Amino acid sequence: MPRRRTSSSSSSTDAGSAAPRNRTPQPVRVRRRTFGDFVKAFLAFVALLALLVGVPFALATTAGWPLPSTFEPMKWLKQDLSVDTFLGVLTFVVWLAWAQFTACVLVETKAALSGVGVPGRVPGAGPSQLLARQLVAALLLVGAAAGSFTPGLSQLGQSLEGNQRPTVAAAQQTPGIFAQQQERAAGTAAALAEQASHAEAAASSSAKQRGDTKFYRIQPPEGRHHDSLWEIAERHLGDGRRYKEIFDLNKDRIQPDGSKLSEASLIRPGWIMEMPGDARGGDLVEMPDEAPEVSPEVQQQIHDYARTGDHAQGGDQARGGGDGAARVSLPEQRPAPEQRPAPADDAGHRQPAAPGRQHATPAQDASSFGLPEALLAAPLLAAGLLGALGHRRRQALWQSAFGGVGGRRGMEPPTPAGDAQDVQDALLVGADPEGVRLLDRSLRGLAASLAAESRPLPVVYAAWLSNGDLHLQLAQPSGKPPTPWQLGQDQTFWMLAKDDAERYEDDDTAAPYPGLVSLGTMDDSRLLLNLESVPGIVSLSGREADRAAVFASVAAELATNGWSDRMTITLVGFGEDLTALAPSRLRHLDGVEALLETMEAETRQRRGALGAAGHDSVLTGRTGPAQHTRWAPHLVLLAAEPSAEDALRLAELAADASRLGIGYLVGTESGDLPGAAWEMEITGEGKLLAPLLGLELDAQLLPAAQQRALVELFVEADPERGPDGPGNTPPFLVDISEQGRPAVYARLVGPYEIIGLDTPDGERSALLHEALALLLLHREGVHPRVLSSALWPRGVTDDVREALIERLRAWLGTDPDGTPRLGTDATGRLTLARSVVSDLDVLRSLYHEATQGRGADSRAVRGRLLTDALVLVRGPLLADRPEGRYRWLTHEIVDAQLPLLVADTGLALAEFHLEKNRAEKAIEALNAALRTAPADERLWNELLRATHALGDPGRLTALAADLVGRSGARGLPPRTEALLDELLPAWRDAVAAAG
Repeated sequence: MPRRRTSSSSSSTDAGSAAPRNRTPQPVRVRRRTFGDFVKAFLAFVALLALLVGVPFALATTAGWPLPSTFEPMKWLKQDLSVDTFLGVLTFVVWLAWAQFTACVLVETKAALSGVGVPGRVPGAGPSQLLARQLVAALLLVGAAAGSFTPGLSQLGQSLEGNQRPTVAAAQQTPGIFAQQQERAAGTAAALAEQASHAEAAASSSAKQRGDTKFYRIQPPEGRHHDSLWEIAERHLGDGRRYKEIFDLNKDRIQPDGSKLSEASLIRPGWIMEMPGDARGGDLVEMPDEAPEVSPEVQQQIHDYARTGDHAQGGDQARGGGDGAARVSLPEQRPAPEQRPAPADDAGHRQPAAPGRQHATPAQDASSFGLPEALLAAPLLAAGLLGALGHRRRQALWQSAFGGVGGRRGMEPPTPAGDAQDVQDALLVGADPEGVRLLDRSLRGLAASLAAESRPLPVVYAAWLSNGDLHLQLAQPSGKPPTPWQLGQDQTFWMLAKDDAERYEDDDTAAPYPGLVSLGTMDDSRLLLNLESVPGIVSLSGREADRAAVFASVAAELATNGWSDRMTITLVGFGEDLTALAPSRLRHLDGVEALLETMEAETRQRRGALGAAGHDSVLTGRTGPAQHTRWAPHLVLLAAEPSAEDALRLAELAADASRLGIGYLVGTESGDLPGAAWEMEITGEGKLLAPLLGLELDAQLLPAAQQRALVELFVEADPERGPDGPGNTPPFLVDISEQGRPAVYARLVGPYEIIGLDTPDGERSALLHEALALLLLHREGVHPRVLSSALWPRGVTDDVREALIERLRAWLGTDPDGTPRLGTDATGRLTLARSVVSDLDVLRSLYHEATQGRGADSRAVRGRLLTDALVLVRGPLLADRPEGRYRWLTHEIVDAQLPLLVADTGLALAEFHLEKNRAEKAIEALNAALRTAPADERLWNELLRATHALGDPGRLTALAADLVGRSGARGLPPRTEALLDELLPAWRDAVAAAG
């Protein structure tokens, strides 16, 4: 995104004058008080007078004091109930209601006058407190104007000495809590300002001559709450939209800590802001010497800052922009390393040099072949979803194999079609598992290093991924980072180069920042916002469909990302079907009321837990001796805009949420949400805007159609989805008769061999073999972009990909009828002819025919087919594959399918032999299967039974000792141990004696 430039008009001044000038020529738009405002204020005053004074006076004169003069409970219980008794109880209730309403008035009046934070909630006083709030707000419509003449009223008894509290309190005001009341009060104050404009104009020239200019100094935050230019403008200028005036006055001026304000953004503690001349407020400082309560050090800082006034004018053109401040801003990029000539591929083309992963194909590849672009552009989201989908499919296979769900049902997951197939291909193309791995290792490594130095985790607002480098943006300076991390463009950026990140190993340290989630990209840098650390609510405005796409993307990534431990994501107002992605992380609530009840209880519980543990925040609980507690985050995604009353309750909860590890992302139609610390907007063009944060991102989205297709993939892979489960029929059956001899036969189970084709020359052989293996494992077809992504994970151009496909087509040749053995189906996916077969296809077909085909009715056929199938097994899949290739196998589930298939074959053949009491043959079949599936408990149990059938206790004892040695510290599985107790009751003593 191009940086914004603010041009300042140059005016002639005395070059020797050091006094700063006030560059605020814009007139203030005022709102005059109407007669209706006075009527409302008068009626509110009368109502308050009647309720606060009239009610107790009437009660005192008519009913008297409601409590008895003596305390005799037994006597009261023995008395008869009379009309006087009921009147006494009723009088006491009225007195109690009056006391509650009086407390509400006091709470609302204090909050309105101080302008700080959310009003406290009086227990059980919902309607009463709402009435008190409305009456106090109406009365202050007039009273706020008078308050403008005494700006220090709210700061009474406070001091600006050093780093005291007045500005801190102002900085923690939750914007929008009293949005309507503040707007009216600001309009009234502006009306008086207009009435006094002539007097101010007369005094302004003399004030400038004396150098009297107002400044604002940000104090250290409490609870990690930070001020913003919008809030400062709202408090001191009466309109938050005038933040641009403050920005214009202070842009690119050197601050006391040496950094600069380069965009409208969050402000760092200790910074000084020059304010427009009409600014009001008790926490403003006038210069040069009219504020003796300010410490000499602060006076000197303001003096020094005032001398930079001329520097801000025209300086933008001279420097071309400043560096970043403590805000969510784009980090400065490192100088690009020297580009070396890229290695030539098999076609002689030069591959593009890329410092980081190019997602499948670089920008030159304009065609997406119909794949969903949203997932292609979301590498971290795609990697998380792909990993979760693979885990779900493996879980279904294992549960099916071990009878966890309704007995054995098969090992073939359903083949997706239509939109679901397109989404799966987009995940394969767009996923960046290596990026996820490096991000996870880097963050955990940082946490481990800080814990070793007994340093707390810094508060991180955001992370940027830029050309493989990781930039963490801190809420405030936190000293020098541990090696190999480095300071970034200023004290609030910690940077880790990609080469240094690759030195990290896996660490069992708790995930330090599990709330990081991708929002989009800006200038080729990807932003991950830490929802957990935001000091308040993050609001998202825009059209409902656009907001829903953002919410779905955030929910899906949080539920499946690889840099978080356990967490809870609560979805309200959307996404009930998304819970299928991660039932252990995602939960759906029906409405805001249920959410508020849940979060109020959890907020109390977390506060108590932190206090009991002696931690000030969850960050300190994630490192050091207490890190085993993990302090998992709870992130709330509320798509539906809450009502005004619910929004206030939500703002109260969010005020302390960042300390407790709770984050809130809330949708809104208007963009005006109480308690919103950061406000974002999603546009119809897919831009995510946050003007106060200086962000304009290409948003990461998950549109509704892709969301439905994605959910379909996960539902189909669910091991508990129904009685069907994984299927028994392979997706591709081979003609196993003598007439079905293939033209091209590839051996994949064990060392990779190809029969029926000439071997290509050495430079091209490896790439063509890998492409053919991918196609053989996906008989349903492979998308061209999936093929190129698998072979060139760092990216490739269109011409190189097309050249490989043509070369592969030429190598495979044609069938006798002239049909190419490499074809293209109606969807554009590459498919192999039936004359091209692998041993894995044959193995599946033999097992299927033996158990569900001709072998089911003929014992002799079944034994022959199972024996032939087991002979094909020569080792693990692609046993001798070269290092650095076939990385796409990590996305496949064939590594789980093959051992289960071999184990099922061995078990079936052993059962076949045991039916005829051929125990030695059964043992031979089981041992053959164990060479490929050594961890399958079913094989070991059946081997124990077959060995027991021999009637040789010594051999059975030796097998038991071998099993115990293989099990290690975990011990034998419970079912295996129970079986040994049945077959060899004294096995423990025998194994101990043998050992």
